[in-house]
Amino acid sequence: MSDRLATPKAEAAITPPTGQLRRQAEAEASRLPPLLVQAKHLASSVILGEHGRRRAGMGDDFWQYRPVQIGDSRRMIDHRQSAKSDQQFVREREWQIAQTVHLWVDQGRSMQFSADPNQPTKLDRARILALAVSILMLRGGERVGLTGGRLPARRGQTQIMRLAEHFSVEDHSQDYAPPEDRGLHPQSRVVFVSDFLGPSEALQQALAKAADRGVQGVLLQILDPSEETFPFEGRTIFEGVSGTLRHETLKAAALKERYLARLAERRDMLDALCRSAGWQFGVHHTGENAQTALMWLFHALQRGRA
Repeated sequence: MSDRLATPKAEAAITPPTGQLRRQAEAEASRLPPLLVQAKHLASSVILGEHGRRRAGMGDDFWQYRPVQIGDSRRMIDHRQSAKSDQQFVREREWQIAQTVHLWVDQGRSMQFSADPNQPTKLDRARILALAVSILMLRGGERVGLTGGRLPARRGQTQIMRLAEHFSVEDHSQDYAPPEDRGLHPQSRVVFVSDFLGPSEALQQALAKAADRGVQGVLLQILDPSEETFPFEGRTIFEGVSGTLRHETLKAAALKERYLARLAERRDMLDALCRSAGWQFGVHHTGENAQTALMWLFHALQRGRA
């Protein structure tokens, strides 16, 4: 019996050859959701510089010495550093209060649209941006999770995997999914990513609720380039995202002016909602560089810090 038990222990101590290690590493990498690989690559392209959390406050990590100022108590003075010169210094610690960021990505059917097969769908771009900004915030020590309590906000690398798994699941049960506003922590920050082309009542309620709780946030509207320019001419058939609505016209160009006016009205409404709630509003097109949108989104969240 002792011989049989000793055998697997001996085998486990043997270092696998280089080729076997490579195959094991490739097998592990293949299990990563493709979305996570793309998001990590996108996040790594953003130069963060000094992170926004690095400021004086309550914490354990040393940040800097500064001269004593009016209002500082004697207990704040670092006598060892002060003894090195004729001036008294205060030892400041780095701000260590991690803040919470909640994410909501519209996974309704309207987000599956792409007029060009060579460009990503709105949903693909939304998922990558949401996961990439999550990676940046988690690297900065923040807690990140999903609205609605489906994935509570946490810190650490494991949370990145949880977020990637969630965003990799297809969920198109509705044409236009309403934003999820449950589970928002007071004084937290929120990111809503959608085309925001559906009914606006749920969005208005969500922003009003967030404002009442002191929640700051960012609305990022993602559109296909064709939805912005309306390049259709001649005979065209327009169908709803679920296929229940269908409109055929012989002069699509005649609809362009009215369509663009409606789009401008919707954008003005979104901008006004954000301003009234103290949120920030941005627009991104899937034909544009995702890195530019990620940098805007990250800095918008930084500006929204309490």
